[in-house]
Amino acid sequence: MSTATVTAGIATAPAATPLSDSEYHRLTGAVLASIEATADRWLQDDVIDIDSQRTGGLLELIFPDRSRIIINTQPPLHELWLASRAGGYHYRHVAGRWLDTRDGGDFFATLSREASAQAGRPLEFAG
Repeated sequence: MSTATVTAGIATAPAATPLSDSEYHRLTGAVLASIEATADRWLQDDVIDIDSQRTGGLLELIFPDRSRIIINTQPPLHELWLASRAGGYHYRHVAGRWLDTRDGGDFFATLSREASAQAGRPLEFAG
């Protein structure tokens, strides 16, 4: 369920929870580490041949068809960005969750949906 509000017929995400730079880096580091660990576990357990490559605040997930999902931290904005074949999404931290800046959708729900579409099989990331 989305926590977005509707103003004049347009869905908007709730305001971000204020974070210090160190809190932001700790939270985004944990998100990237969690995604990497999940991808590594799937590869080890022969669930899917998925590769992850991380450089600083940028994580690429590479699928068997060579398509990619890119998760990128945006420190100046305190946002987390996700790019997939379906498009780009921006997230901000709100009350313990990363929510889409446009519609309030959950980061991990979107990542799971996009990864499943690109993998051609159900995949679920948890935050």
